[in-house]
Amino acid sequence: MSDPPQLDAWVAVWEFQVKLESFAEFERIYGPDGLWSKLFRQSSAYLGTELLRDTERTGRYLTIDRWISPEALHQFKQQHAEEYAALDKTCERLTASEAIVGKFESITAEQAGPTGGDSKSPPKDLSTNRRHFEGFGKSK
Repeated sequence: MSDPPQLDAWVAVWEFQVKLESFAEFERIYGPDGLWSKLFRQSSAYLGTELLRDTERTGRYLTIDRWISPEALHQFKQQHAEEYAALDKTCERLTASEAIVGKFESITAEQAGPTGGDSKSPPKDLSTNRRHFEGFGKSK
């Protein structure tokens, strides 16, 4: 039996610093079944949202929004500009800050090859890279 096919995805990761009094409301609105997901589900190009809560920095959250392509999100924003802007404006009061962490593409097993990257060179050992581990285990 073969593995199910993997969907390629384009991912936008956002970081939020949520106000102390707004944690519950933020989680309801930004969670997988929240208002943002309900809005995005109007598009068949939307693949889902994940909400992450930092366990070491109180009030820090990440959202991971998955789309089939950046163009799909752009088109969605154009088609639903009023709804998007209204929800964004409503949610501003919940956060002290909001920033894009980055925009990423998913790597499927077929794309990665047998070594998890360029099959001509071995994967990098990040365990000796001090910058890779900065901040781990430290309280902020």
